[in-house]
Amino acid sequence: MTEQTQQPGPSDPRRVVVAGAGMAGVQTALALREQGFTGTVTLIGAEPHQPYDRPPLSKAVLLGKAEDSAFDVDFEEAGVELRLGCEALGLRPGDHELDTEAGPVPYDVLVVATGAEPVRLPGADGVPGVHLLRTLDDAARLRPVLARQHDVVVVGAGWIGAEFATAAREAGCAVTVVEAEERPLAEALPAEVAAPMTAWYAEAGVTLRTRTRVARVEPGAVVLDDGSRLPAGAVVVGIGARPATAWLAGSGIGLGAYGEIVADRHLATSLPDVYAVGDCASFPSGRYGERLLVHHWDNALQGPRTVAGNILGAPGGREPAVYDPVPYFWSEQFGRFVQYAGHHAGADRTVWRGDPAGAAWSVCWLRESRLVALLAVGRPRDLAQGRRLIEAGTAMDAELLADPGRPLRSATV
Repeated sequence: MTEQTQQPGPSDPRRVVVAGAGMAGVQTALALREQGFTGTVTLIGAEPHQPYDRPPLSKAVLLGKAEDSAFDVDFEEAGVELRLGCEALGLRPGDHELDTEAGPVPYDVLVVATGAEPVRLPGADGVPGVHLLRTLDDAARLRPVLARQHDVVVVGAGWIGAEFATAAREAGCAVTVVEAEERPLAEALPAEVAAPMTAWYAEAGVTLRTRTRVARVEPGAVVLDDGSRLPAGAVVVGIGARPATAWLAGSGIGLGAYGEIVADRHLATSLPDVYAVGDCASFPSGRYGERLLVHHWDNALQGPRTVAGNILGAPGGREPAVYDPVPYFWSEQFGRFVQYAGHHAGADRTVWRGDPAGAAWSVCWLRESRLVALLAVGRPRDLAQGRRLIEAGTAMDAELLADPGRPLRSATV
């Protein structure tokens, strides 16, 4: 994919419209104000709720420990106009207008931050008791299910499936997780790294059925491809997410293989005066030499600062800011805190720190002796030090690195 050549932003934008009121959209609006933008900022969200953070949905909100996870932001004081319950329907770049349920919204600069939407289980739409977990309303529908301690079937042993299974067990539900691949997190981690995580399910009292597909869902039951039936007071589908970009059809914006917006290294799109940030967009990484599509919270937090700066324009005619982060995410599952930084696809060596059968261990990925990615289970210090070493491109001594008693930073060459 060729790099876009547009220069960020018009010379004096007065109206910035942000489509999407999740983390990426909210942070873009706030970053514009923090960096001195004085024009109008309009934040458009499809949901009627005050903008909220998503990670607590699978934890505190789901378990009834919190009513919601609204951002602690006074949008009026920040000078951000909120238009909630207003879905984006289309984009007419020639007119510089965003079409919404409430009518067209003109913009000088548009930031697309519509995030991702969950992949649905074929044939399950409309079946009673089938749930997704992406929105506040989804969590509200699932909370009484957990409170009544139903038998729960989770389809998918990825990050969200594991987190929901953890919450359901904490609530006292009987939980079965069905996974089509041979192990959990098959698409996210190499086999040797994901394999030790299989034992976590049994330790938590969760039945994990791998290499198993759902044939169909019926009210009160899940029928598997081998003909067996699982009782299911509720079915929770966690089989992935895709960029929420279908509404951009016909706009002419460049999309990638996964339906994501193809942004350049400044997070500008192929359309004039349109940027994209967060789960809905990929970007070229000079650090890793490939295009990355990152569906994680930290990406939605970091990208908006680059977008805001580039909308305002680089001072003194300098080169616009380049977005090339070290990806980072975390997950809380089965009593463990799992953190990951970097991108391991191009690594040529794997180094283990600690016993993966134990409570705390890490895995480091090296490329030409430089640390490029790290997974830490119950070792937050490894993650914190490793993230900085990845950012610096530091060369490591693999033998020293393998000693779990040695701080990561002391294993450099």
